[in-house]
This record gives sequence, structure tokens and C-alpha cells, in this order.
Amino acid sequence: MAEPRRSDAGSSKTAPARRTGAARGPEQAARAALRSLEGLIDHPTEGVSAVRRSDDGWCVVVDVLEVPRIPDTTSLLASYEVQLDRAGELMEYRRVRRYRRGAADE
Repeated sequence: MAEPRRSDAGSSKTAPARRTGAARGPEQAARAALRSLEGLIDHPTEGVSAVRRSDDGWCVVVDVLEVPRIPDTTSLLASYEVQLDRAGELMEYRRVRRYRRGAADE
């Protein structure tokens, strides 16, 4: 005997909500900023030191190795402020700070 077909009409499962650009989180914004900046400048990124939501999207501070030196503690790094729109697309970037790796924050 064949089993009767089950109806999904009573099912409480719903399709997962799709995330829109406006709902992107800080992790996605940080990754997008790293990728965008690496594509524009000829220096390797070291990491992200700040992420904040802005009116138009995200502002991410990315640390970049600008001048590698030996010993490594004398290398020059820079912090770039990267502005992304709500969809994670690059709007602008600018260098806001340059410092020696071994230097303490002021």
C-alpha cells in the first residue's frame, strides 16, 4: 500500500529571510573593506582595528604594512579609514595615521 501524501500546509517551517545590504553586520563590512583596500593599494593589510556604523553604511579602520623592515618592530604601518556604503561597496578611503610597529599608542 502506498503511504498517503503529507501536506506542507500545516508546516511551521519558513524560508530563511534574505539579508539585505542594509542588514550587513560588522564582520562582513570588515572583510569588504580589507578586500577593497588591498585591490587599490600595493601594500598588504595587517587587520582591522575599528568598525563603526555610519549614516551611509560603515566606516572601517584597516591597518596596513607600508614599509617592512628588519627587525620587524621598526616596520612602518598605517591606518586607513575606509568608507563603505550599505551594500559594502567602497565609497572612499584615506590614510589617517602612520606609525612604527613597535611604537606605543599615544
